[in-house]
Amino acid sequence: MADLKSLGSDVVYVSKFSWMEDPHADFLKLLRRPNISFEDYKIINKKVKNCRVASFGVDMGKKTIKYKSNSVERAGATCATFEYAEMYDLKFEKGRYFSQAEYHYGANKVILGHTVADELFGSVEPLGKTIKAMGRKLEVIGVLEKSGESILNFMDFDDIVLISYELGRKTANLKTNNAFGNSFLGVRPKEGVTVPELKDDLTGALRSHRRLRPKEENNFAMNEVSIMADAFSSIFDVLNLLGLIIGGFAVLVGAFSVANIMFVSVKERTSIIGVKKALGAKRYIILMEFLIEATILCVIGGMIGLLMVYGLLALLASFDSTGFTIFLSPNNVIYGLLWAIGIGLVSGILPAMQASAMDPVEAMRH
Repeated sequence: MADLKSLGSDVVYVSKFSWMEDPHADFLKLLRRPNISFEDYKIINKKVKNCRVASFGVDMGKKTIKYKSNSVERAGATCATFEYAEMYDLKFEKGRYFSQAEYHYGANKVILGHTVADELFGSVEPLGKTIKAMGRKLEVIGVLEKSGESILNFMDFDDIVLISYELGRKTANLKTNNAFGNSFLGVRPKEGVTVPELKDDLTGALRSHRRLRPKEENNFAMNEVSIMADAFSSIFDVLNLLGLIIGGFAVLVGAFSVANIMFVSVKERTSIIGVKKALGAKRYIILMEFLIEATILCVIGGMIGLLMVYGLLALLASFDSTGFTIFLSPNNVIYGLLWAIGIGLVSGILPAMQASAMDPVEAMRH
């Protein structure tokens, strides 16, 4: 869950829709909600005393950017307020973020995501170069570190073309009423302020700003990373339950199979058991012999299973683009082998007791 943590466990994301809201419940009603606006951002900065930092941004859609004869199509253009770097903890491979003056005056400066910079410039140094995008000539002042692909990255920094909000206002109409919302607003609380306290303050400020009557529902949503974490936790809980059920059946079938093999082995070696007992072999020796044999059978089967799982995980990892790290830990191996030993002891105990209880004379007659 490293991706979830990177989004900020203390950030409240003010949105048009809730991440966990069922859009089919009242789809048209949700669409009628106003988009999150720059005015909302200003009110939060002005009225919410528990806010440490707030950042507003607008997704400007997919754009084509050019450098000389090279071009990148469908790069994700975003304009954002000055606090964007602090809010999302941007890390730079090269260059820097906008200065206060560059932001305030809407300077023709741009920051590129790792993938965009790599496709546009290749081995050429991008800093200081001028690109053409959105009808303007923009100087590249920074390149972000590679963040990688993940189903959890709802903000793809690798394919981003980032300009300041002030420049965005000069470049496009940012107040277009996109029905599905193309703006985003993140808020962090002050030190010592809890997320629920911040949400209460945000709710009061936004309801007042949007002139909602006391009985009216909120026409905005407040989301947290914990919502996604809880959703994925629920999915993993279901997967764990399915794993336990399937594993339980596998253990049951395996135990009966090993027990059956051991009963057959006892029957085939009845005369040998009789000879051993006639020569003075103690009952516990016979018992241990068959228990060890059953345990070795289960351990070999367990090792084959672990090797198959390791191979499957290696295959999945080679195609993985989800951001989840899937691996077979030493603890998994130890638990698997302990389970194999336990199953061997349980499934072998009855055949071993049967063999150890045989009368030597009767056994040798077989």
